[in-house]
Amino acid sequence: MADERPETIAAAVKACRQHFATAAAFSLALNVLYLAAPLYMMQVYDRVIASGSEMTLLMLTAITLCAFVALAGIDRARTSVLTAASMRIDRLLASRIFAAMMSDAVQEGDRYRQSLRDLDTCRQFISGQGMNALFDLPWLPLYILFIGAGLHPLLGLFALVCALLLTALAVVSEWRVRAVSHAAQTSTVATYGWAETSLRNAQAVQAMGMMPGLLRRWSRDRRRAVSLQRQAAERTAGMTALVRFLRLSMQSLVLGLGAWLVIERAVSPGAIFAASLLLGRALQPVEQIIGQWQTMLAARAALARLRALLAVHPGMPAVARITGSGRLEGRITAEELGFEAAGRPNAILSGLNFTIEPGDCVGLIGPSGAGKSTLVRLLVGALPATTGCVRLGGVDVALLAGGRDSSSIGYLPQDIELFGDTIAANISRFRQCPDAEIARAAHIAGAHEMILRLPQGYQTVLGEAGANLSGGMRQRIALARAVFDQPSLVVLDEPSSNLDAVGDAALAHCIGTLQSRGTTVILVSHRPASANLMSKFLVLIDGRLQAFGTRMDVMQRLARGRQPGGGNTPVDRQVRR
Repeated sequence: MADERPETIAAAVKACRQHFATAAAFSLALNVLYLAAPLYMMQVYDRVIASGSEMTLLMLTAITLCAFVALAGIDRARTSVLTAASMRIDRLLASRIFAAMMSDAVQEGDRYRQSLRDLDTCRQFISGQGMNALFDLPWLPLYILFIGAGLHPLLGLFALVCALLLTALAVVSEWRVRAVSHAAQTSTVATYGWAETSLRNAQAVQAMGMMPGLLRRWSRDRRRAVSLQRQAAERTAGMTALVRFLRLSMQSLVLGLGAWLVIERAVSPGAIFAASLLLGRALQPVEQIIGQWQTMLAARAALARLRALLAVHPGMPAVARITGSGRLEGRITAEELGFEAAGRPNAILSGLNFTIEPGDCVGLIGPSGAGKSTLVRLLVGALPATTGCVRLGGVDVALLAGGRDSSSIGYLPQDIELFGDTIAANISRFRQCPDAEIARAAHIAGAHEMILRLPQGYQTVLGEAGANLSGGMRQRIALARAVFDQPSLVVLDEPSSNLDAVGDAALAHCIGTLQSRGTTVILVSHRPASANLMSKFLVLIDGRLQAFGTRMDVMQRLARGRQPGGGNTPVDRQVRR
């Protein structure tokens, strides 16, 4: 269906237009039925009391009660419809927003990490009292018209003035609450982010005694956020109290105005109470909106952030549309590849041109700050290139990475993250596949026997980030995930940092197996044992390609470029190993 995967919030809302149209129709019916109470009161005072007819009273009462039953049912139905709309919007957008958050986290670093909370804020607003009040507000003129045309023009004019006054107060409330509410939301999001970062680094915090200082910093930010929330709440409460006072005063004043018109014999006695009830109902949505103003501002700010997120990270095409079902050739080609980061005067990478043939094992080396980590992310498509591109088998890796059928790229990052699910699910990248494929990947990574020794084998459920496994076990499971489904390119960033001698031997066997199958392997490592696995070296210095070729070629090229008395740089030492 065309509306099942909307790319914008407007498209998701459009998909729910029938829900909102139904809610609007229910609102019209509700506000018509609310007229039953003042009409009943008018008829009782003007007809029943004057005529003394008990049957008329009985029939009027029965009709009014039926109207109230219908009103309650329609009110419940409207709430259900709006709740269904909120759930449908969540279903349409949640996956899209989550994918955009992942893309943003890769590229920019968690600018929109609160986006799922923002979606919940919008969803709860749609199904809450604030939305009901907004649907009731357009029918305010109906009550004013009924008061003016059905009772007396002077009463209608009074009701109009009251409505305009409360509307002006709503504008003032927006002006007084908006800035402090925005500051409170921004500060609250920052405290959430600080807490999440602290939890991710809990062991380092505990080991190095950082808790007192960290707690002081967090408490300071938390107090500021709570203080801003209190200011916003107090301003909203003050405006709500003022509006309630004015509404009650207006309802009483309209009684006095009605009594004067009765004395002047301009209206019947029943009109006094009918005018008060109608005016109260007419002003109720305005009062509710002002009472929900802080919630409405929060929803509006959340909606703006979601729109910005989806605008920055539009949907990406699926891999199946690009590569079909065939396996790509493992040839890597970099064409004028460059990357610039915001806030940095110089490019991190600039003008890189090289070609890596299928089956090569290339060691990516260079001093700290040379741009190795950035190049790795560009090679696997985790970062978009600022200039040029990287092609795998002739296809831009930016079109491959993140696709729903991507199996051409395997990546073992330096900071390993496993998910709180089974080992099998982690290795299979959460795809539906035969168990034999999962076991094959584990065999290649040398992790099969290790996994079988666990209590539930491949069905062992990992803790968050694989916390119940040792560093070496996590690394070997992550290696199995990287080689799953026979990718054309495997990039390994410090794959032996947590491995023992047995693990190093398994890694060497894994790389040899990949090369024999024509898989291109790019290896970032500072361990001498890993250097022996590399058939070629790619040397980066200051973001530029310094040398690329076989070990001997690279050593000769670096030797020709050394200054007198040099030859002992980190790159020289790494190549000589």
